Amino acid sequence: MGIVIGIDVGISTTKIVGIDPQRHVLAPIHIKAADPVTSLYGAFGKYLYDNNIHLEDVEKVMLTGVGAAYIDSPIYGLPTEKAEEFIADGLGARFEKDFERMMVVSCGTGTSIIRCDGDEIKHIGGIGVGGGTLAGLSRLLLQTDDIAHVVELAQGGDISKINVLISDISAKPIPGLPMDAIASLFGNAQTNASPEDIALGIIWMVLQSICSATVLSAMGSGIKDFVMIGNLTALPFCDRVFAANEKMYGVKFHIPEHSQFSTAIGAALCFFRE
Repeated sequence: MGIVIGIDVGISTTKIVGIDPQRHVLAPIHIKAADPVTSLYGAFGKYLYDNNIHLEDVEKVMLTGVGAAYIDSPIYGLPTEKAEEFIADGLGARFEKDFERMMVVSCGTGTSIIRCDGDEIKHIGGIGVGGGTLAGLSRLLLQTDDIAHVVELAQGGDISKINVLISDISAKPIPGLPMDAIASLFGNAQTNASPEDIALGIIWMVLQSICSATVLSAMGSGIKDFVMIGNLTALPFCDRVFAANEKMYGVKFHIPEHSQFSTAIGAALCFFRE
């Protein structure tokens, strides 16, 4: 058996990994391009070249992601199939965080939530808040959608100048809500807010919204482990936001080592699953 290539094809970014017969992940990479087809072929060619992999070494190419719909022919003549994205999310997350029961939260342009319960992997919903929200609000409020620049700005921000905290509206803690819990996202923002505070507020709002949706999605299930995957997991503010929600709700947010490539890994694992 040869190498199975998993490719998560986005609209402008493609992520690619190889899985060898021993189920080892081989040097994941991502490529950005103007369209999904260019992105896919660019990523595939670079991946083979960088890792000294020949076409005859590849057993199968497994595609997933919204951009996979644009691909209707075998990649470089290799056997090519498509994997259901939500199944790939679950398999990729479980590859590194093997909890018997967990919620997998795919933080991409928007956010999807997948429940993994034993062998069952089921998409249960999501919210239209994610990286697209971060980029769009940054364009409107900061005149940039360069996420690296937004993150740099946010490093100097003060979240108390943007959000209303429980301590701002109550002299004593409210049962179940500590004084530093958020009462209103952006509720404290003023017209003269600094770019740094605005940048931090946008990032915090996106991450907090994802956390809240995730916790609510698990209510009544008994699931306390949430595995976070996708590009937003690379934001340096995840630890702060996740820790606050862990403390409040008694849950645990986990970020796998290859969190940004989990869906591509899961796509490749769909071949072994079949």
